[in-house]
Amino acid sequence: MLEIKNLHARVAEEGTEILRGVDLTVKDGEIAAIMGPNGSGKSTLSYILAGREDYEVTEGDILYNGESILEMDPAERAASGIFLAFQYPLEIPGVATMTFLKTALNAQRKARGEDELTTPEFMRRVKSSAADLQINPDMLKRPLNVGFSGGEKKRAEILQMALLEPKLCVMDETDSGLDIDALKIVADGVNALRSAERSFLVITHYQRLLDYIVPDTVHVLYKGRIIKTGDKDLALKLENEGYSQIIDEAA
Repeated sequence: MLEIKNLHARVAEEGTEILRGVDLTVKDGEIAAIMGPNGSGKSTLSYILAGREDYEVTEGDILYNGESILEMDPAERAASGIFLAFQYPLEIPGVATMTFLKTALNAQRKARGEDELTTPEFMRRVKSSAADLQINPDMLKRPLNVGFSGGEKKRAEILQMALLEPKLCVMDETDSGLDIDALKIVADGVNALRSAERSFLVITHYQRLLDYIVPDTVHVLYKGRIIKTGDKDLALKLENEGYSQIIDEAA
């Protein structure tokens, strides 16, 4: 699904190097967790996967289903099946959530050469997915994320993910700002999307998210490199012992 080879990247304007040789493989159907201290490059990795233009790849490659995506713009990556759930979803005043969802879904279908959904079919899909995520239908009439609580914003993103049906879901600290009830709802939404054809890259600081979205692999990112890889028990070890020992071992 995803293969990252010796990836080096920097902030385009400043020239500050953030990623310093990331190597990572995510298989079809795998949930891979990325953990690490603040400033390790976790969010930068997610932005680069999505094609954010203010970061520059200086070395290495990113292969998605065997093909390099470095020359693809964000829209092309999205149409190919790459989805990024933001740590802090943006507010878009004046654009109703329902309008945004329909426009995004039909734009991707058109890019893939598929027919656009009719309004009745779109409404059926939205109502079904929104009910699963305990989203009040009135929320979908409001401008996207404007006045939403942290939990509502994250549920709205998982709703987007459910409707767009991406193949690679990159989740940048989706648990940030969620209380335990909202966390469970979001995790249930993610788990409902698990399949042999869909992979997840879950970026988080804390073990608590991984209690609900159980990873197949856990990778520790530090100073722009993966310094340790293990199974779900590695996340528990990090929760109990912190990063110091692993960082010392990698030094």
